[in-house]
Amino acid sequence: MVQSLWNGAWIAALATGVVVIFLIVWAAIFHRKRRSKAELPPQVRYNLPIEMLYTLIPLVMVSVFFFFTARDSQTLTKVDGDAPVKVKVEAYQWSWRFTSTVNGRPLQPVAGMPVKDYKQGPQLVLPVNTKVEFDLSSDDVIHSFWVPEFLFKRDVIPGIPEDNPGRKFQINTLDKPGVYAGRCAELCGVDHSRMLFSVKLVPQAEFDQYIATNQAGSAQ
Repeated sequence: MVQSLWNGAWIAALATGVVVIFLIVWAAIFHRKRRSKAELPPQVRYNLPIEMLYTLIPLVMVSVFFFFTARDSQTLTKVDGDAPVKVKVEAYQWSWRFTSTVNGRPLQPVAGMPVKDYKQGPQLVLPVNTKVEFDLSSDDVIHSFWVPEFLFKRDVIPGIPEDNPGRKFQINTLDKPGVYAGRCAELCGVDHSRMLFSVKLVPQAEFDQYIATNQAGSAQ
């Protein structure tokens, strides 16, 4: 969905750019001052059709952009509340703490320290092809939870109550196993650039094994 919105915006922007460049070149070639004519070209103060055109076209473009952005944003931020995997994400200067709950069973929290390589940071393990709900919180400053491959970013703002839907979002399309880099995308202090983490997507069987060895209260 995000990719489609992004592609559509780029296509519209490129089309607009081509038209504008064409008009500039056309005006420069066919409406330049002629050497054989010393007089100025006719001066026209008002042209109602053209003025209506360059008012209505931008209005239509902005309206179309707004419609598709609002529609997709509503879908992207919708939270059903029935996700089998829920992750409490706690951002702090300058790392992350992940506490997962799978079908009501809490797992051991995973926390980290500032690192230079995302592979050394805290790792969040999730199953593929499973709806995942994230609940974001911060006790110090504004951070931003960002995994580029997920095509989604959400600011982590301190002071938002737990029952506020603005803290939560869900992802339904995690379907490619692998280890993905994550980072804070909001300048949050000295070690902002080292506020790194990773998300590991695994098949359901492997995730079940992970659950068995990482339930809260189990032996490490």
